[in-house]
Amino acid sequence: MSRSPRHLRPFGSLEAVRRAVISCERCPRLRGHCRRIAAIKKREFRDWTYWGRPVPGFGDPLARLLVVGLAPAAHGGNRTGRVFTGDSSGDWLYEALYRFGFASRPTSISRDDGLRLTDCYVAAAARCAPPDNKPTTRELESCRPYLEAEIRLLRRARVVVALGRVAHESYLKAAGLWDGPRPFRRPRFAHGALSRLPDGNALLCSFHPSRRNTNTGLLTRVMWHDVFRNARRLVDAAPERPRRSRAVEMGLE
Repeated sequence: MSRSPRHLRPFGSLEAVRRAVISCERCPRLRGHCRRIAAIKKREFRDWTYWGRPVPGFGDPLARLLVVGLAPAAHGGNRTGRVFTGDSSGDWLYEALYRFGFASRPTSISRDDGLRLTDCYVAAAARCAPPDNKPTTRELESCRPYLEAEIRLLRRARVVVALGRVAHESYLKAAGLWDGPRPFRRPRFAHGALSRLPDGNALLCSFHPSRRNTNTGLLTRVMWHDVFRNARRLVDAAPERPRRSRAVEMGLE
């Protein structure tokens, strides 16, 4: 299992993780890139004040579904301050979450647009927009403690949807399952693949809804909806874990 850096104390709540992510300066290359993008902007967003900082996960603290993506987009999450918001990948994600009862609306354009997730939490392997959408191995390792903490604090999560191979690998490493105990076999990545993990959780894989994948037909709407239809079914069928106090479940204690 990967270990958090010694100077990062354990997080006691999702709010503590959020604050730590927003203030993080651990990866100079990524921070510099995000600031440059926020200063240069994109012509169609020239009137926006870009977020330009690491983007925290968000959603229902009592979620049974965890969605893990790669990283914020340069002119998506880096502009809006919410992962998978304001770009084509976000259009695909929130439409599917809305369709299957996890989101209050089918689109997300900013962190203040009123979108609410129900029984779902969205996170990413890297919290800063990386150049060419390619964080380095070291940058992913530096960011992993945040995903580790969210996995630990989302105590009711029973189903995980990993969007892309990097998200799939990052989740397994953050959950301590990359080199799992024998006879556990590491789940393979393939679109639509479903694996049962030692803790009883279900891991679903999907191709990432990037423009390259959707424009070339590698990922179609039918394929995409099938993943979240399966996620809905698995969430509804998952047995409840033993109840704790609401404060404990929400990561407040």
